[in-house]
Amino acid sequence: MYYFLLFLLFLLLLLHIPMSEIFEITLLSLQVSTLATLISLLIGLPFGTWLALGNFRGRSFMLSIVNTGMALPPVVVGLVVAITLWRSGPLGGLHLIYTPIAIIIAQTIISAPVVMGLTSAALESLDPRLQQQLLGLGASRPQMIWMLWREARLPLLAALMAGFGSVISEVGASMMVGGNIKDQTRVLTTAIVLETSKGEFGNALALSALLLTLTYLINLALTLIQQKGHKK
Repeated sequence: MYYFLLFLLFLLLLLHIPMSEIFEITLLSLQVSTLATLISLLIGLPFGTWLALGNFRGRSFMLSIVNTGMALPPVVVGLVVAITLWRSGPLGGLHLIYTPIAIIIAQTIISAPVVMGLTSAALESLDPRLQQQLLGLGASRPQMIWMLWREARLPLLAALMAGFGSVISEVGASMMVGGNIKDQTRVLTTAIVLETSKGEFGNALALSALLLTLTYLINLALTLIQQKGHKK
């Protein structure tokens, strides 16, 4: 791990991009992807719980929609968001196109179905008698749901990691709705595409190594939390 970090530092020093710009691009990447993942969690956790515990007509259809959404092509999401936020679009008056907020919106749409689907699968994998036992012991429905979340915390953390992974490495939607504007909406993935198109493969490789390192470190931290919970 230390040798890899030293190698990454060596690559960054060889870049023909100012370190201040690299820091800005990296920080924006983390900001938009983290916010998109957190918003997806706020949407996906309750909705996935509702799908897992609910017993209503059309549930199978809703689950199929969510499962299909887990494989949404990012470029399709980018196209729909771009049309919606375009100047002549329904939300064009908000002037959000080519802003970090537009990227967050697109990434949230990509990540939310992943969190929903994996949350629903995690809760459905629990013993169905557990719900009745908790209710029989006097737990209210919110308390019962909280206990189910605690019981399924390991796969729920996996859902969080999958949601984050689906957006930190995303490029199509970010390019379409963000525009890859320097000092405004350029993130690591779009910067890699730009450097590749310019033939600056050394820059593209160094930025790719930086992206992989960040993704690994964040997932390592979440994995350690997950394994700590498993030991308990």
